Amino acid sequence: MGLTKPIEQNLLSYQGTFMYLKDIIRGGYIMLGLLKNTPGKTIPVNKLDELIEKADIIDIREPYEYKTGSLRSTKNIPMDKLIANPETHMKRDKTYYIMCQSGNRSRQTCMYLTKQGYDVINVLGGIGAYTGSNRN
Repeated sequence: MGLTKPIEQNLLSYQGTFMYLKDIIRGGYIMLGLLKNTPGKTIPVNKLDELIEKADIIDIREPYEYKTGSLRSTKNIPMDKLIANPETHMKRDKTYYIMCQSGNRSRQTCMYLTKQGYDVINVLGGIGAYTGSNRN
């Protein structure tokens, strides 16, 4: 009985790590152009340097992820909060750049927000692929 708790915790830990690694790999494939199923408007993460002070960039990672590093001038609104009430965070007449760790969550969020009438651009590769100098 005492052994099942650590096993359950390790399984959950491995599952989370697997999902994280899967997102990173998928984001890399998208950046390399090996996956073409990225609907909607997109921009490679390293092109954001040109827009960093001018664009509305929303990082949809969880706060604990955001604290590990982000781009300057981004706003942290976790994915679930943004999807639950986009009208409290966004206007339909503005363009928003949506980013996450690898580009997977931002892709899903952009697909949803586009259907809701928002002008959003998915940031391919996410913060995990960013190599510029505008990192916090």
